[in-house]
Amino acid sequence: MFAVALAVAAIPEALGSIVTIVQAMGTQKMAREHAIIKDLKAVESLGCVSVICTDKTGTLTQNRMHVEELGLVENGKFQWVKEAHLTAHRGRRQRETAKQLLRGCMLAGNVAVLDSKKPLDQKPAVCGDAMEVALAEAYVSLGFTEEKQKQETSRLKEFPFDSVGKSMSVIYRKNQEIFLYMKGAPEVVLGRCTKWWCGVERRTGSETAQTELTAVLTETERKQIRELVSEAGLRGRRVIMAAYRRLPTGWEQLERKKVEKDLIFLGMAAMTDPLRPETKEAVKETREAGIFPVMITGDHIETAMAIGEQAGIRTPGDLALSGAQLDQMGEEELDQKLERISVYARVSPEHKLRIVKAWQRKGRITAMTGDGVNDAPALKQADIGIAMGKGGTEVSKEASAMILADDNFATIIKAVANGRNVYRNILNAIQFLMSGNMAGILCVLYTTLRNLPTPFAPVHLLFMNLVTDSLPALAIGMEPPEEGLLKRPPRDTKRGILTGTFLKEITIQGFLIAVCTMTAYLAGLYGWPECMAGNVTGNVAGNVTGSSAVAATMAFSTLTLARLFHGFTCRSHRSLFKIGIFSNLYTVMAFEAGIVLLAAVLFVPGLQRVFMAADMSVEQFCLVVGLSFTPTALIQMGKMLKHL
Repeated sequence: MFAVALAVAAIPEALGSIVTIVQAMGTQKMAREHAIIKDLKAVESLGCVSVICTDKTGTLTQNRMHVEELGLVENGKFQWVKEAHLTAHRGRRQRETAKQLLRGCMLAGNVAVLDSKKPLDQKPAVCGDAMEVALAEAYVSLGFTEEKQKQETSRLKEFPFDSVGKSMSVIYRKNQEIFLYMKGAPEVVLGRCTKWWCGVERRTGSETAQTELTAVLTETERKQIRELVSEAGLRGRRVIMAAYRRLPTGWEQLERKKVEKDLIFLGMAAMTDPLRPETKEAVKETREAGIFPVMITGDHIETAMAIGEQAGIRTPGDLALSGAQLDQMGEEELDQKLERISVYARVSPEHKLRIVKAWQRKGRITAMTGDGVNDAPALKQADIGIAMGKGGTEVSKEASAMILADDNFATIIKAVANGRNVYRNILNAIQFLMSGNMAGILCVLYTTLRNLPTPFAPVHLLFMNLVTDSLPALAIGMEPPEEGLLKRPPRDTKRGILTGTFLKEITIQGFLIAVCTMTAYLAGLYGWPECMAGNVTGNVAGNVTGSSAVAATMAFSTLTLARLFHGFTCRSHRSLFKIGIFSNLYTVMAFEAGIVLLAAVLFVPGLQRVFMAADMSVEQFCLVVGLSFTPTALIQMGKMLKHL
């Protein structure tokens, strides 16, 4: 019976359940901070993340776009015109050109204006993609109404946006004619344009009849447009270009590439998407935590570089790479430059997958964000796949280990901090369990070698296993994050838990508790003065002046109480004076619960018999309390001296 009880007490069989409960508590805390964990082991894995590959729009930025400028022709030259100026200071022709551009953007999209009859100084109720909403709001400010659009056109077919083509087209019927409207990345749309829209010429004596004027798009004008796009990108603007054409009869039989050609350039819109207020600080914390942030976006490379610098992701010496440049780069070259590339622009989902694999080849734990259906392979490949909760597809959420309910980059950093704290708490709980169990084993080993009576009854061992191995360990798992947790480097996944330093601490702490426990045991067995005088070298039969029952009770009480005190010690590597005794009330409550249960065993007559507890004198009880507190006092003094 004693052997079985000792085996139960020596093996921390509660460790599995404690680890699971601590991880589950971690997921609850993360959920309150908008990080929903799907895979329980991802809680601990977050603490190992050394690379975070994040999207830009909506994650680093607010995803609240606003049209700042329009690329129009003025005085015979393409240039940027402030959107606000068009409503008040420009002439009829400029307003008509701007309206035609924005109308083309609207038609080549899926936005819906719910209430377009509001005054111009109020924003209309618009739903849809953030970019299309911004274009719609700018269009409404120039006199557009949803009702008028529906009366003028009927939608026939849509070529949806895809990450490869980087454009979207919609075909409409208007007055028995078929039109295609296209919007997308400047380099894609401009490459398919052959003319540009110059305006309309009304026929003399007619208010409705008019002729659209176009001109050949020369190489000089193409160069002007590219320069405008580059200049806007350097200012952090996102540029969208629009074009259109009339389709010939039989267009239904043509492929998309043959339909989307010979377009008429309408202009372009430059939009801003401001950074979230907390982004800069979150990126700073990421770097302080030893994590390398990488921004991956579909924007133009100049825009991506500007936003990366504003967010603090791109620092001096870092490289920026476009998807086309990545395609031309071999695996060996990518591996050589990988740790200097902080910005990727114009990327596809296939590029995301390649980036994740490249980091993993270097042995780095990588987190990757994504929201589209095609992002699923990269999310599955990443060590921590992170899907967007607001704008993410169900496929991306299914493939991920974590979902951001607020699509916020700062939430990822909070989750990383929680992951590190969960691992730290699990490590401290293991230290608590193993050091306490080692103390019990050393006590039994000592009495066996000395041929002394058994220091614990089986019921004592089971009581300690139930009380001191459960509540205090769980309370340690609830320890809040300590200051400076994010300023430490990520944990090396190849490094095991039972390191030399860790085993040394467990051995020292277990030895101190065992020495104090055996001191109490010998004091009960031989009497306190004789024990202190060293008269314990002979056989127990000739030297016993006390009672083996009292000795066992004192050993049981000392070990139980010492382990309850030890729960405070294992909360942190810093002293209690630094972290505060009441900073974790769960530890205080676990200690109080343990004291109440121990007192019931020692002083309630009925329980005394069940737990074989003998009566102790006041001096013996005071000795038990003093010896129980001694290991904690010594360990705390050591921590204070270590951190001086």
